[in-house]
Amino acid sequence: MKGLKHNNHSVGQNCFHLVWKVKYAYSFLNRLHLKKCVEGVIKLISMQNSWEIYELKVMPDHVHLFISFPPTITPSYVFAVLKAKTAGALFRNFPWLKTYFRKGHFWSPGKFYRSVGNVTYDVIQNYIKYSQGSWKTNFSNLPSYYQQRKLPSFVA
Repeated sequence: MKGLKHNNHSVGQNCFHLVWKVKYAYSFLNRLHLKKCVEGVIKLISMQNSWEIYELKVMPDHVHLFISFPPTITPSYVFAVLKAKTAGALFRNFPWLKTYFRKGHFWSPGKFYRSVGNVTYDVIQNYIKYSQGSWKTNFSNLPSYYQQRKLPSFVA
């Protein structure tokens, strides 16, 4: 995973692990032509929107995607775009799928997402606990990665 992104008025990371399933948990994506279609559409949409894919794995009944996108975009929007475009491409290129998905919904409405970064939960928790409000700790006892740093040290 690459470092921080520099935007007009911000510096940061906006990486997510996204997972979504095929409706009814059908294992259609084990067919190579369907799998390649889904992968191709996801890569194309990501390229068109300047989203960066770190990892993509299409499983028989679900998709795992590790992706970065601008902080002005929500994970729900990314899901909506990717699910709509991939389903549309699948139904257009493989009309026989409509016999299994009569209402035109290839993907299940559910989704999983988790923000991902290179800082662990413990580091953030201890940073907030020990750096806000009154200082009630001896800094010499804290490991160096818990010490508060200035913004240029993150950027460099």
